[in-house]
Amino acid sequence: MSEASVEPIARAEHPLPAGTRIGHVHLRTADIDRVRAFYVGVLGFDVITELRDIPGWGTTGDALFLSAGGYHHHLGFNTWKSAGGPPQPDGVCGLHHVAILFPTRADLAAVVRRLIAADWPLRQLADHGTHEAVYISDPDGNDLELYWDRPFEEWPRTEEGHLAFAGGELDLDDLLTTQ
Repeated sequence: MSEASVEPIARAEHPLPAGTRIGHVHLRTADIDRVRAFYVGVLGFDVITELRDIPGWGTTGDALFLSAGGYHHHLGFNTWKSAGGPPQPDGVCGLHHVAILFPTRADLAAVVRRLIAADWPLRQLADHGTHEAVYISDPDGNDLELYWDRPFEEWPRTEEGHLAFAGGELDLDDLLTTQ
């Protein structure tokens, strides 16, 4: 990932260091086996750790930690407060989506082809100018953005030099031809 950056429209009084990244996301799930089948079997994450009947948050449940490329974990899942539970309904505050960044357009296309082969619904296809994105929901109803960043030099900008997101539709047929 490049160290390119855009000029913010407003700066924090006490800004975080430029190298700060979101390291991992931990989600509640109703069923570890079901979420494992999707994230490992369809998306292609590796299993780092899988634990059963372990204590956590005042109860006992299962946990699963997944990675791409050997990191300690990019995604964590647990059933401590959610085993057998329904998805979070619309109309409440909470996480909007988890974004998974792929290194290349070809990598994104390969995962989208697997989703299509698994007959997994693609909820939205977007070309944001800075990146191309495919939005889906996981088995628990958590929304995911699967995307790749265009090269920094190609990101759209306003006349003032600030980032200018686009709102176009992603050409799925074109994406799927990417090797």
